[in-house]
Amino acid sequence: MGANADVSPVPLPPEGTARRTRPDAAEVALMTRAFATAPAPPGGVTEVQRAVLNALVESMTGHVVDVAEADPLGPAAFADALRDRDLAFRTRMVQMMLLAEMLLVPLPPEVSERVETYATALGVADDMMRVAHRVAQGSLGLALIDFKRSGYFEHLLETPPDTLHVSSALEDAWQLRCDDPALYERWHALADCPEGSLGNAVWRFYRARGFTFPGHPDSAPPTLAQHDWVHVLADYGSTVESEIEVFGFIARANDDPRAFSLLAMVLGLFETGYLYGAAELFQYDTRHLSRDAPRMATRLADAMYRGAMVGWHLDDEGRGGETDLMATDWFRYADWPLERVREDLGVLAKSPRAVEAGSRTPWEPGGISPYQYEHGRAAAQAVGEMYDAYGATPL
Repeated sequence: MGANADVSPVPLPPEGTARRTRPDAAEVALMTRAFATAPAPPGGVTEVQRAVLNALVESMTGHVVDVAEADPLGPAAFADALRDRDLAFRTRMVQMMLLAEMLLVPLPPEVSERVETYATALGVADDMMRVAHRVAQGSLGLALIDFKRSGYFEHLLETPPDTLHVSSALEDAWQLRCDDPALYERWHALADCPEGSLGNAVWRFYRARGFTFPGHPDSAPPTLAQHDWVHVLADYGSTVESEIEVFGFIARANDDPRAFSLLAMVLGLFETGYLYGAAELFQYDTRHLSRDAPRMATRLADAMYRGAMVGWHLDDEGRGGETDLMATDWFRYADWPLERVREDLGVLAKSPRAVEAGSRTPWEPGGISPYQYEHGRAAAQAVGEMYDAYGATPL
């Protein structure tokens, strides 16, 4: 079935009747065929798409697949096969296609149109489809505008100020300048948290890298600083490759599918360059996934699986509303032992395969970039202190 075929949405199952079991081998085979078809450029899926899709399907379902060997499956047939699946499940399917689509450089317009056809058949709408459409047209500036207007980032602005502990509401989700002495002192006081606590570890994370605590005019935006807690919580270093893992973890933990835009953002910054100004503080630098696709795909897939398990754990505990890790009040966990926070939130250890593929903690060789290491050393020297990277060194 072609990209311009006339398809109608397959109705959702009646409320309370949707199948919620983990996909079996037969359903995974259907998913694989759709993933191999929808985002494929002429000539079939690329090696980067193949690595990412294969790793994600295996991590999420436990089934080993190869999208490069899958037979085509059109949108109507795929949607019909998922007629007993709810909107959340269908949305995740479309996001897998979008993820693979947005790895293409350049992004052919026919691929964007084809993915939209699958989404229509499944009855799914996603802000990132509009962004991808702009990219395929070559309108990167408009794509960036659409991205910043996406539903998730509008949601960030609605976050009550007490979540971020800022003195006033933010005008922009990534508001760069934030002169807030009280906020700065709150972050700086993390040094007084108990040894082994989450708060003390975040303080060390900042000091080792010479980062300025939020609230100072030269600091990171308070919203962006939320993800630094997750670096420590999920045990990821601070290189660009680790940023891809962190945002994959955060995006998949959230039970709001709009948070997928966070993963789109980091790939648009550090893989394709499409979203070159998405988070203001980050400088875009491309091909950090494709230059070592099999290993980075393994790391990203493991991060997204671990995030999904956080979402599942919190839902199982009846706390599904807390899965937005970018809107969590982390200071309430600051004095907790780090391992207790991980247990409470259901954070699993990294898989051995991810570690073998190069996933690093913040406290070991490879867990810090050369620039951050030298910046941290210079920051300590400027105030007459001994520099301590707490085990982190550049590779």
